[in-house]
Amino acid sequence: MSTIEERVAFIEGKVEEYSRGFGELRDLIIHLNSWVDALDQKLDRFREELATSIDTLKARLTSRIDTTNARIDNLEARLSGRLDSLDEKFSRFFLWTIGIQITVLLAVIGVLLSK
Repeated sequence: MSTIEERVAFIEGKVEEYSRGFGELRDLIIHLNSWVDALDQKLDRFREELATSIDTLKARLTSRIDTTNARIDNLEARLSGRLDSLDEKFSRFFLWTIGIQITVLLAVIGVLLSK
């Protein structure tokens, strides 16, 4: 069996070992906290860059959509003008065609009545 002095020495060794372990654990936690702080700063910078990129993209898309809407409005106005012009031409042609048909009909009736 061991003597009390040996047992106390063994326990003191264990306590010193645990004390060193806790010291290393404390240092590791401090190091981990500094790493987490650095990661937080990087995430904050990334968020800011992402927000800036999103705002820039939003502005560019809004500008392009506005330009496209203006082009569509212009095209719609031009097509509307052309359709109105075509409608007017067809109306004139229709009137001419009806006028010619009525003239031919009257001429045929005139020829038939003259016999």
